[in-house]
Parts: sequence; structure tokens; C-alpha cells
Amino acid sequence: MDHEPLKQLFQQEFSKMVAVISRLFGLQHIETAEDIVSETFLQAAETWKKNGLPENPTAWLYAVAKQKTLSHFRRNKIFEQKVIPEVRLTMDAENEITEVNFSNENIKDSQLQMMFAVCNPSIASEAQIGLALRILCGFGIDEIAEAFFTSKETINKRLFRAKEKLRTEKISMELPPEDELTSRLNNVLHIIYLLFNEGYYSKTQNQILQKDLCIEAMRLGVMLTDYEGTNLPKTNALMALMCFHASRFEARKTNDDSFILYEQQNNALWDKELIHRGMHFLGRSAQGNELSSYHIEARIAYWHCIKEDTAEKWEDILRLYDQLLLINYSPGAALNRIFALYKTTGPQAALVEAEQLRLENNHFYYLLLGELYSTSDKVKSTFNYHKAQALAKTETERQSIREKIERLL
Repeated sequence: MDHEPLKQLFQQEFSKMVAVISRLFGLQHIETAEDIVSETFLQAAETWKKNGLPENPTAWLYAVAKQKTLSHFRRNKIFEQKVIPEVRLTMDAENEITEVNFSNENIKDSQLQMMFAVCNPSIASEAQIGLALRILCGFGIDEIAEAFFTSKETINKRLFRAKEKLRTEKISMELPPEDELTSRLNNVLHIIYLLFNEGYYSKTQNQILQKDLCIEAMRLGVMLTDYEGTNLPKTNALMALMCFHASRFEARKTNDDSFILYEQQNNALWDKELIHRGMHFLGRSAQGNELSSYHIEARIAYWHCIKEDTAEKWEDILRLYDQLLLINYSPGAALNRIFALYKTTGPQAALVEAEQLRLENNHFYYLLLGELYSTSDKVKSTFNYHKAQALAKTETERQSIREKIERLL
């Protein structure tokens, strides 16, 4: 049997099934839910290899998962001693356990509640991302380790600590009260933002993994826009930001995995449909009075979906970076602002501010200095390009910098 259909189903259905089973029995049994779902897919691999793919593979998985869930809790004392008191079942236990509801509505509700549980602020941010990839997106430990450039052992430890927090903090699978929803949503949006960045700015050479990370972040964002309580302007702003960036995904890489700078990208490869979707979400984000960093970053990303260099484009980008730094300062945003200043006023004013920034461990900083000095002082330009080359993280980046140095000679 071709393993690709099963792999796709695992990616699509693992998180749904874990969410539904965890919602039924509580997050303290999340590892049991994972085991049940993993056993279901193992049985699928063995059965389908022998008998072929069933007519409705998803329905087959749900039916087997239901049977395994019922069987597990019938034969384990944990059902009587812990599950019943904790979920406060008022109906007959035997009848209640048979209702493992894999309807579309219950799956959606369960995943939404799981999202808020996983993104609880009591769990460390890095562990939240790993847990989101595993529980919300169905990624394997190998894939998560590759995305984070670390070992499977490290990822397993992070996931173990995160699940311990779920238990010790008694985090439940439910949406926060209305008066807490907005503040808790901020954390959920931040994790989705970080998850998208793990894919879009990833240093892994696995292009499929890079794209999958971005797609999963966008899927979680769409889930939030489908629920009235979380369909807020800032949610739509984040969706717009991700759509605009994702629209250029295919144009950023060549077949040999070389990284293509924005200025060199073929805009014919940009995804026009995603740009259109980004405009839709950007329009929806304009409601209300709140201006989040996602609003500003989305507007900057929108300008980068217009290839032509115009004074209006770079003046607005510079203004937007000024706003962004007031709301959410970061060295990266400050560096990008200086590039916008360079595009607006020329290298001299940009050099004055760049020299003050002093991001001495950032190769992008020296790359910008090399560019700013390229027309006035070739010695300083070459010096800064060499510094950037020494700090660059990948061979493709180093090769790109070597080409800039060669053009100066």
C-alpha cells in the first residue's frame, strides 16, 4: 500500500481525534488520547496493507478510534476512579462513554478549546509551539526536532514538561470566560505568529516542512476567524499578514534550495489568490479602534506584494515602522526601518542611524552596512560584507554575500 494517503490522513486527522478524546476525558489524559489515536493509525496501516484502502478512510479511523476509546476506559480503573469524578458525569457511565462524537461541529469546538489550553501562558513559549505542532497540527517528533534544529530527546523533554504543566496547573479544555477571552487570545495569536515564522524564516533545508508549518499556522488562524468570540480585528490582521507572506513562498526558493532575495524574485510566481485573501482579511481588520502590531506588519507585508519601487511605497513603509517600534520594539524591526529610511532618503541618513544601532551579532546588520557603504566607501563596504559572511547561518546566505563582495572588486 502507498503510505502517502495514510501520511496525509495522519496530518489531517490526528489533531482532531486527540482533541475530541481529550475534551471528553480531560487534559490530564492527553497522553492516553495520543496513544489511542496512534494505535488507530497503526491498525490502519496493518489492515489497509492487507485489505486495501476503505471506501471512506476517515470514517474508518473515527469508528476504530471510538472502539479503542471505549475499550480502554472500560478495562482501566482510571475510568471509575478519576474520569467520572473529574468530568462529573450525571448520566449512566456506560452510555456516556459510548458517545465519542466526531461530528464536524464537535471537532471544531474541541480543537478551538485545545488551542486555548495548549497556549496557556503558564506553559513556556517554546514548549507551547512544540505542543501546538504535536497536538494541534499532528507533526511527528522528528519533524518538530528538525523545525527547531534540535534533537528528538530535547523535543520529548519539552513536550513532557508542557504536559506536566497541563496536569499540575489543572488546565481545562474550555474557552476562557468572555472577560478573559481577549487577553488569552493575545497569547494564542502570538503562538500562531511564532509558528508561522518557524516555517517562513526556517533554516531547515526541508521545503515541504517549511511550507507545512506555514499552512498549519494559517489553518489555526482561520479556525479563530470562524468563531465569533475570537473573530476580532487583530485576528484578521494576523491572517492578512500570513497570507501576504505566504503568497511569496514559492518565489523565495529555487529548485536547488537557494534563497532568492525579495528584489530578485519573479513576481509572476507570487500567489495572486493568497494576496487577494490577504486583502480580504486586511479589510476585516480595519474594524474597531485597536491598532495591533499585526495590523502594522500586515500593511508592511501588503506593500511587499507590490514589486514596483515608488516613493509612496517606501515613505509609507517607513511611517509604518515608526509606528511598529512604538508599539512593539524589536532590533529586527529597527533594522528594517533603517532600510526603509535608506530607500526613502538615501544612504547617508541611514548610515547615521545604523551605526548607532550596533547589532554586532546580527549578520543582517552588517549586510545593511555593506549596502549603505557600497557607493561611498568600498573598503568599509567590503569589511562589513565579510563580517556578515562570517555570521551568516547558511551556505546559501554566505554565497549571496560572496557575490556582493565580488561585485565591489
